[in-house]
Amino acid sequence: MNKSILIMIAVVLLFNCSTAQKVATVEAPKVVSTIDKSDIKASMIKALEWQEAHPIFASAPTDWTVGAYYTGVARAHKATKDMIYLAALKNQGYWNNWQTFNRLHHADDVAISYSYLYIDMAGGRRNLVDLEPTKKFLDAHLYNDDEWKAGTDKSEMGKTILWWWCDALFMAPPVLNLYAKHTKQPKYLEEMHKFYMQTFNQLYDEEEQLFARDMRFVWKGNNKDAKEPNGKKVFWSRGNGWVFAGLALILDDMPTDYEHRPFYENLYKEMADKILEIQPEDGLWRTSLLCPESYDHGEVSGSGFHTFALAWGINNGILDKKHTPAVKKAWKALKACQHEDGRVGWVQDIGAFPEPASADSWQNFGTGAFLMAGSEILNLE
Repeated sequence: MNKSILIMIAVVLLFNCSTAQKVATVEAPKVVSTIDKSDIKASMIKALEWQEAHPIFASAPTDWTVGAYYTGVARAHKATKDMIYLAALKNQGYWNNWQTFNRLHHADDVAISYSYLYIDMAGGRRNLVDLEPTKKFLDAHLYNDDEWKAGTDKSEMGKTILWWWCDALFMAPPVLNLYAKHTKQPKYLEEMHKFYMQTFNQLYDEEEQLFARDMRFVWKGNNKDAKEPNGKKVFWSRGNGWVFAGLALILDDMPTDYEHRPFYENLYKEMADKILEIQPEDGLWRTSLLCPESYDHGEVSGSGFHTFALAWGINNGILDKKHTPAVKKAWKALKACQHEDGRVGWVQDIGAFPEPASADSWQNFGTGAFLMAGSEILNLE
């Protein structure tokens, strides 16, 4: 693909981007029985156009923030088949030269490969995607020695396993699962399951059916970091959103006859029950799931991932359709957080525990969560 074609693609992507800035208010939305699919599609495209016109990343154009955003773009294309999404995906992959980021044992840095795999599987120009960098990363990530795997890092975060923080369960497992499917190499799925179970065993709270972000927040007697002012355990909305959305992505591509699939389905159902139980009246989850009064406002990145995962479960027959009104309510609230120009606000900044957001706070991964939610809401009845 030459530069002139890419420039034309960029012009198409940015042409309709509005420059108006109006703060969205978040109020308890009225739930309607029908879904205006044209309105949802328009909101998603506006979000894409604004984000493409305002690129941002934490470390590099291949880091986890960009990976999460383009996962949302991939899901939007899967749901709509609109070429504007595929153009954006191909454009970023080309300019990234199909590379991952450089921390071979950090799950965050493989997240970008979800979009590369999706492009390769979606068809189009043959040999456009170079999956060799992804393969090299995955092989090093899984099979090379590392201090986390060896359990020699004794930090309070619990860096004694490869995926020691719950966010990792969105960043790496869906990619490994999809790579195994695409290349027909089940060994990558087996490795994914092995490391997933380590994280599950270390961070999942069986009583609350939620994940601690890392070992600092695992309930250990008088561990003050693991306790909210109301006495409840600390469970971060986006952290659990990463896990919950990651489960939906995994189940979407995991073979139906895979021997460990029941584990993932049961975990999905447990988390779905909890997320639905604690959904606030206005539809949006707070940054602290069990202490919503700490920051009593909705937050889009965690809520977007929760909405995506719940809608996916309904659409795929894993979750009862009786929960559809709750999911529709969540989408209405998410949409109220979008500015008229397409920017998605009320996104908590990069972090590792519950913190506040505002109408004007945004991040690319928040846009990705918004697109993921919309992609599944479109398929609700």
